[in-house]
Amino acid sequence: MSDLSHLNLKDFLLAKGYTKIKLKLTKTNHFEIKATINGVKGLFILDTGASSSCVGFEAVETFKLKAKDSEIKAAGAGATDMLTQISQKNNLKIGSWKKDKVALVLFNLTHVNTALTTHNSQPVDGIIGADILKKGKGIIDYEKKYLYLKL
Repeated sequence: MSDLSHLNLKDFLLAKGYTKIKLKLTKTNHFEIKATINGVKGLFILDTGASSSCVGFEAVETFKLKAKDSEIKAAGAGATDMLTQISQKNNLKIGSWKKDKVALVLFNLTHVNTALTTHNSQPVDGIIGADILKKGKGIIDYEKKYLYLKL
């Protein structure tokens, strides 16, 4: 077994089979991340506190999602009991990390985007949550603003 103790975090994780994805810190102190769903690029907030990754209802056609009604009620960012739908079996790509058969919750993102645009940040297509971070064994380098996902 080789000694990796001399490596910095980036080199250590890359040596362990992780890929590095750049994060952008917004004026609202959220990390933005670019991701591709079903071959279509989008802009997302990385939210470690969101249990499920989500996309706004208005992005259903954009990302070619097949939606069906869900029993899940969404809550967060000052809103509760929001109706949701769910879309199963989506392909997700973040950097060079890929996962198929990803489930996404669809809900009304208006309140999120209103808050972002009020603070001169770009509106987003959705939220990448803890479900994806767990699947990818995610590690966030807050200082250098990178997300690492295991390939």
